[in-house]
Amino acid sequence: MIETMIRFVALGTFAAVLASPAYAAGGGGGGGGGGGGMDPFGSTYSAPSTAQPTYPKRSGTKATQKNKKPNNQSSIDDPEFAAGYRVAYDTIYERNDYAAAIAQLKSLGHDDHPNVANLIGYSYRKLGDYEQSQVWYERALKADPNHVLTWQYYGLWQLERGNREQALYHLSRIAAICGTDCAEYKSLAAALDKPTGTALAY
Repeated sequence: MIETMIRFVALGTFAAVLASPAYAAGGGGGGGGGGGGMDPFGSTYSAPSTAQPTYPKRSGTKATQKNKKPNNQSSIDDPEFAAGYRVAYDTIYERNDYAAAIAQLKSLGHDDHPNVANLIGYSYRKLGDYEQSQVWYERALKADPNHVLTWQYYGLWQLERGNREQALYHLSRIAAICGTDCAEYKSLAAALDKPTGTALAY
């Protein structure tokens, strides 16, 4: 229940950002994403906006940037693409239907968009297909080496595979991109603090 409330607040904040004049003019970036986790994610999305949406925020968190570096997430600037992406996003974070979400994301025709590739990787990971998950995380990072959410989710992938040193490397990459106060850093750091073998939330 609390997680659902947090999701409503996060999505409401996202909608408010989309409605802002500065955002409509092309500003905005930010992180987030992951359901149940990095972002999650009942949906408060309304009809598709013509403003440029960014990668949705995770429950109750906000990515920050260190020393005003460029945006650490990639925006989605095509309204039709953004609307389809939102549907897939809700399929992941509201319905936990990862197989359907993979099909929806691939049907967008933007497999090399880092947000899309990252969520496909996330969905494969949730389905237990670590090989395909890795392929898609690598694809997301090839498209945007500073895609902080991919570094976080891929770090969780590393932990689930028992690769603690690699997860620590991913944590250092996140710190270099958005500092140690951003949600992605805190999330992966918290996962690293858990005893080995602990089930991860996202």
